[in-house]
Amino acid sequence: MSDDIRGKLAIEDMRLDEINAFLLDPDNRLVNDFLAVVEKYGGPEEINRKARDAGKVENLMARLEAKGSPYIDDLNWLIEQRDSGAFIGVDEYRRKVLGDGADEMMFNEDFAVTLEVSACQYFSFFMESARQAIENGELMPGRFIRVRKMKEQEEDDDILAMSAAMQIIGASWCETLDTKGTDGSNVHLGGPATITGYFGGVGQPNDHPVLWADEFLYYYTNYGVKEVLNINPGTIFVGYLLHKLGIDIQFKISVFMGNDNPYAVFWTLMMARLFSRPDGTTSLIGFNFSNSVDNTTIEISDQIRGNLGLEENVRFEHHILETYKSIVIQPYDRRDELLEIASTVKNISAKHEGGETAVEETLEHPSDILDYFMDRSDAEAQGVMPHLTRNYLEKHNALNNTARALTENGLTFIAAPELHHRGD
Repeated sequence: MSDDIRGKLAIEDMRLDEINAFLLDPDNRLVNDFLAVVEKYGGPEEINRKARDAGKVENLMARLEAKGSPYIDDLNWLIEQRDSGAFIGVDEYRRKVLGDGADEMMFNEDFAVTLEVSACQYFSFFMESARQAIENGELMPGRFIRVRKMKEQEEDDDILAMSAAMQIIGASWCETLDTKGTDGSNVHLGGPATITGYFGGVGQPNDHPVLWADEFLYYYTNYGVKEVLNINPGTIFVGYLLHKLGIDIQFKISVFMGNDNPYAVFWTLMMARLFSRPDGTTSLIGFNFSNSVDNTTIEISDQIRGNLGLEENVRFEHHILETYKSIVIQPYDRRDELLEIASTVKNISAKHEGGETAVEETLEHPSDILDYFMDRSDAEAQGVMPHLTRNYLEKHNALNNTARALTENGLTFIAAPELHHRGD
């Protein structure tokens, strides 16, 4: 291909000037509506100050204590177990898996895979897995995804407990805001009878990007929730703008966005780079690939990410297992592919959204993505909470199977840092 043809692809400076002129136009309603929300919360510096204060573990726990919450005992127990070294350390874990061979094997920490679980809907799920991890010498995830309704978990204080727990164990976590197309605002979405409505994405129509920003800043300033799930180009753009202003929020892009080829990935990363801060950081902390991607797509995407200087900032989040029902054709298991690519692609996470297929197919209530949208009151009324707890523990088990497979192949992982990597 001649350079003359390739040269036609260059973006002219005048096009960037046009975009900047539009963004800075004082009559730009898009920007004005967005800035009004930022001003409502006091501006970037005040927003960050409120978030830092609200998100401190001692302040979260003080709020729980003032309410007489039983979660306080659980969190104090967690702190005691962490500080006493009750959770298995990485070196000890490697010896458990490899025996004496662990001391002879070289592990390259530059390619550590983040162990990720989704979705940890309830604090009780987290506590069950923590107790099991101590009892069985297992690992807790280094990253948690949550898809529970924000208002519901605000009412029963799960949001306070989980926010504190994540910091106690040093894990990253991501919440999912209520302002999304499934809240009734998108007329296309319902049950199977409206399935074609999903083909254009879940959607956040009309004024929802501004409402999304408002909701995000509410939970950021009141609970220190720094990272949320993102599913729509409009709210992704607003997420870039919030960070560009100096507000220290982050987001990850959902699998529902459909980054299923390198060209889509280039588009996603290009926008992140264009709206990054002068130091190169961006609010895009990671994104899920579509479940259809193969390792070649991940490798090409890694080249794009590196060329744009985003390798350390943007995590590739890849589903190793999915819920057994309502999202993919089963069996779905990408663990072997992860083992092939883990030694060459940095900053990647192994996301466990379901249990092992051989286990799931034997369960009375296999994991189901639709359960994420069930109200707690309905789950309790239907008597399915024990099933949902079992579903979560099977994800925990699958995550530990992945950690074992990585270790057996001389590959490294990131588990909950304050529990397992202490002293590293």
